[in-house]
Amino acid sequence: MGSFITLALVAALSASWGFTAHATSAGFVATPSLPPHVSCPRCWHPALKTSWQWQLQGTIDQSLNVKMYDVDMFDTPASIVASLHKARRIVICYIDAGTWEGWRPDAKKFPNSVKGKSVNGFSNERWLDIRQQSILDPIMKARMDHCKSKGFNGVEFDNVDGYTNHTGFPLTASEQLSYNVFLANAAHIRGLSVALKNDLDQVTTLLPYFDWALDEQCFQFQECHKLVPFIKANKAVMEVEYKLSTSQFCPKANAMNFNSMKKHFSLAAYRVACR
Repeated sequence: MGSFITLALVAALSASWGFTAHATSAGFVATPSLPPHVSCPRCWHPALKTSWQWQLQGTIDQSLNVKMYDVDMFDTPASIVASLHKARRIVICYIDAGTWEGWRPDAKKFPNSVKGKSVNGFSNERWLDIRQQSILDPIMKARMDHCKSKGFNGVEFDNVDGYTNHTGFPLTASEQLSYNVFLANAAHIRGLSVALKNDLDQVTTLLPYFDWALDEQCFQFQECHKLVPFIKANKAVMEVEYKLSTSQFCPKANAMNFNSMKKHFSLAAYRVACR
């Protein structure tokens, strides 16, 4: 039996690019026996202060003087990645690892057995049964290979906290940890930097496996303290708010050494950076 850690179970996280709605209740879960983390010294490890852009919709605005761009893996052609590299930008690929998206080119590779409840009532996006790794792992590895072949420097996996949502499957925190560790190690094997997206209640356990963090709305939901372990480990935190004004969160974000900015829910080009 592993050591016990306290996890606050978060309910209702929207999938894809959406905002996070939070409701918590305290509980205890056992930490599973996890494989060692795959080190990647040549991977991109962002400085604590790193400028960035996160754009998942619309024509990519390449004019920004930022260090890193985080863009959709399928929708962004290799030519755009190369163009951003020419401008000396780091480019991260967004991959949804926790939900099935019916519009993706590999959507038919997902059997019905791994598709759970729809996300926010949309039939073309459904939660995945991450317990079925014999099915999902090859698909996710193929996506990472595609990310690598396009020239991306790293990967942001979305919806990696299904165990806190109404997925249609009895997912546990331990199963989520196992799946997330698989994703991080597989990314590192390919030389890809990897971000932990949200999943704040598992930060302590997952910290050794991930190079940086990307979080949505931690100031709105008053949970930014859960990201402090990343800062203490000298790993950057990228953070986005949708509803708060910059005056409501930027001073706090800067004091915590977060790379925060205000975005619209659409995650198009619009951004207002805190620093």
